[in-house]
Amino acid sequence: MVKYKIKKGDTVRVIAGDDKGKVGKVLAVLPKKASVIVEGCSLVKKSVKPSDNNPKGGFVSKEGLIHISNVKKDGE
Repeated sequence: MVKYKIKKGDTVRVIAGDDKGKVGKVLAVLPKKASVIVEGCSLVKKSVKPSDNNPKGGFVSKEGLIHISNVKKDGE
């Protein structure tokens, strides 16, 4: 398995893609997919069915995956 220098909780800068230049905290690292989830970056809309917590249902924005090669530790 490949080891990455980026860990959960690190502050990273997006260096490629639609969110280029944004800075955020790493929420999760997925080594099998070579991806990270960065707070406030790569937002996607997900439809949710009505439930007890969300009686109307609708759309929820959440962070999507960013390939690990498109981020670098902030300050490097």
